[in-house]
Amino acid sequence: MGASSSFVLAVLTLHSVSAMAGCSAVDLPAAQPSHRRWLQDTNLAARSEATIPVPIVARVLSEGSGSFPASSSRRGGHHPKPKEVARPAATGGSPHRPSPSKSHYLLTSMRWLYLIVLPAAGLLLLAGIACWLLPCRKSAVATIGPWKTGLSGQLQKAFVTGVPKLHRSELERACEDFSNIIASYPRYTVYKGTLSSGVEIAVVSTMITSSKEWSEHSESCFRKKIDTLSRMNHKNFINLLGFCEEEEPFTRMMVLEYAPNGTLYESLHAEDFEHIGWRGRMRIIMGLAYCIQHMHELNPPVAHPDLQSSSILLSEDGAAKIVDMSVWHEVISKGKTPTNGELDPHHEQVSAALAGNVYSFGILLLEIISGKLPDPAHERSLVSLALECINNGDRSLVSLLDPTLNDHKEDELAVIGKVIHACIQSDPRNRPSMREITARLREAIGISPVAATPRLSPLWWAELEVLSAAEAG
Repeated sequence: MGASSSFVLAVLTLHSVSAMAGCSAVDLPAAQPSHRRWLQDTNLAARSEATIPVPIVARVLSEGSGSFPASSSRRGGHHPKPKEVARPAATGGSPHRPSPSKSHYLLTSMRWLYLIVLPAAGLLLLAGIACWLLPCRKSAVATIGPWKTGLSGQLQKAFVTGVPKLHRSELERACEDFSNIIASYPRYTVYKGTLSSGVEIAVVSTMITSSKEWSEHSESCFRKKIDTLSRMNHKNFINLLGFCEEEEPFTRMMVLEYAPNGTLYESLHAEDFEHIGWRGRMRIIMGLAYCIQHMHELNPPVAHPDLQSSSILLSEDGAAKIVDMSVWHEVISKGKTPTNGELDPHHEQVSAALAGNVYSFGILLLEIISGKLPDPAHERSLVSLALECINNGDRSLVSLLDPTLNDHKEDELAVIGKVIHACIQSDPRNRPSMREITARLREAIGISPVAATPRLSPLWWAELEVLSAAEAG
């Protein structure tokens, strides 16, 4: 029996029992006075001059109570017809009065009603309510939607079926007819958009303009990436707000959070970007560590396919936010359909991919504290120099420090040096997990996950407006 059926049955049962109780309570008082008057009249008749014949007495005894006294009969002779005794009807009563045995039955029925039926109906009602509420609770607990722990309650309900699908016309208005280009690459373009609430968004579009160039492989990559990004749910990650796919004109777009302060690469190496001090760099390091650990501990785990300083954006207050743009390269590749970073937990590639992220994180640490370019032409020399400094007891990483960092802390630098050394081990099996790395860094640096995330984020308003637009469409 379903939960709704149990609930309806319980309500109907309680309604029937209440009706029975109401009916009995009304009839019983009227029956009792009539019964007492009848007993009095019967006794008067028994004491009358006329003798009641034995058959009549027997009939009265069979119909009445055993407490009636039997009249003695005359032996032989004629039995005269007894005089009828006038018995006025009770006010509002019926001329046919119930017998004492029927009254006793009514009293017994009422007793059973109050002792058995009503409690049983109450328990049945409670059971029906429990059966009705339990599936709802299980469904709410089992539902896992995008950003389940990071979004507001409204959006958690709306996103249980996936990321909102938006219309091209809506994004076109937000991005000023797609004229507001903030970055252009061979395979994709990034537009800046502004919602009606004033919240800024980033819209990323493929450079492919025809469905003939968009293969099944491309569509598979696109959809898998949407699914993977919707599971990230971390404030140090550029979250996916929605997507757009239309055939005429051909459109494949993703709507992402907007980070206004450019990339970490630009902040470290471009002269026209604001300098980041020691504490700001430590906050970036911890934000990256927390986010990568979160990705690695998802089920199945997710490894970033291209973890480097150009894949890290900075929020308005300088917090790190990792972005994944690899899908726009994958949709054009002709090889095997990629995993989009999501790994099979039983596949041997897991440990290699996660260990690769650990190595990349070590290189990022080295780049952040040194300010040196880790490009392929110089990465080996930079790593070799770092290993030499760490292994040589007479030297430390101070010689590799960015010369603009005058406020660094020696104890924090020492721990960072040890973490770098562990991350860039040549044998992947000797590298620590991100959980171990995060714990060591947090103990030394003392920046919590909350302190490492953006303090002022307009994400909620962006989500709300994107959701409203999706529902309207």
